[in-house]
Amino acid sequence: MSLPSTDTIVTFPDAETASTGTVLLVSALADGRSAVVLDRTAFHPIDPVWPDQPADRGTLTVDGASQPIVDAVVGGTDGEVLYVGDAPVRTGTEGWTFVVCHIVDDAGGIEPGASASVAVDPAYRAALSAGHTACHLASLALNEALSGLWTKEVPVDGRGRPNFDQLAITSSRILENGSIDEYRIGKSLRKKGLAAAELRVRLDDIENEANSRLAEWVATGAAVSILRDGDGLSERRSWRCELPDGAVEIPCGGTHVHALTDFSAVRVALELREADGALELTMRTEASPS
Repeated sequence: MSLPSTDTIVTFPDAETASTGTVLLVSALADGRSAVVLDRTAFHPIDPVWPDQPADRGTLTVDGASQPIVDAVVGGTDGEVLYVGDAPVRTGTEGWTFVVCHIVDDAGGIEPGASASVAVDPAYRAALSAGHTACHLASLALNEALSGLWTKEVPVDGRGRPNFDQLAITSSRILENGSIDEYRIGKSLRKKGLAAAELRVRLDDIENEANSRLAEWVATGAAVSILRDGDGLSERRSWRCELPDGAVEIPCGGTHVHALTDFSAVRVALELREADGALELTMRTEASPS
């Protein structure tokens, strides 16, 4: 079995939902399914290291025969073994090659060298893209709403506000037209200067302030784009939004809308609870299409 020596070329950062590539590898999986690796794809896979955005939905067509792509994951190879979704290193690690593994139930008849077409469900992609852009906006709005609760200097976000999102986040899930982000506020964050007691008292005000800022941003219809160092799967990519007080960038490997004109509104709801001697904050974000 000849393993790929270069990253998969990905076109989903350009919002493409269809592509044609060459089959490089077909790898049988333990559960009876197969991973099909192409040299080029529009299909967005899930990255097990930070699995916030689900994989696209769609079909793979080879020699006129189409079948569903039941999953897609980032695969990694050190030149000896292909790890499908369970590479022991982070995506982008030097000396490794990273590929999109299209998981299908039946790879019979699919051979390396064949031409393969990928078609992505455009409605599902659009809903996830809206959810991901809204998630980034919400994180920035939350950072700003919490900025008055810090008593010490900490790393800041792209707008110069204390980066609570980066410091406290434990998980993020991108949904269709929304997201759920989980944060933990324990001893270490308190030592960094976050007035956790104030958060309890001011939670409703913080939520209202974040929603007010989100409404202002959506009203501008600001442009959104993806910046990237190259076309390979593991190349660094960033989300960029032209907000009224300046452009802001956030490292991100997901898909996004082209402008905030795609939204009629973006709103968050905050929930706070105690767990194991710490506070856990949940932010639920909902994006209403325009």
